[in-house]
Amino acid sequence: MAMLNPPHPGETIRELCLEPLGLSVTAAAKGLGVTRKTLSELLNGHSGISIEMAVRLSYGFGGSPESWLMQQNLYDLAQARSKLSAMNIKRFAAA
Repeated sequence: MAMLNPPHPGETIRELCLEPLGLSVTAAAKGLGVTRKTLSELLNGHSGISIEMAVRLSYGFGGSPESWLMQQNLYDLAQARSKLSAMNIKRFAAA
């Protein structure tokens, strides 16, 4: 069963990757080969995990790129579902 309100993947990265290793945002960004701003935006929920970032996270912290992308997809899907009532979508039924 899908989580109704999964955390943004940035929270997971901060709590399960950076904090246990004692990494600063600057050090982690350097190690991942991205700018501090890029990683900070991800950690603070202002951007998502791209395919390229999923590969970087996989190599840097472990897990598969697919697992990183799945976290992002689950978050995005939950956000979209929370806005469903405001989407004004007509439901079509077969005749």
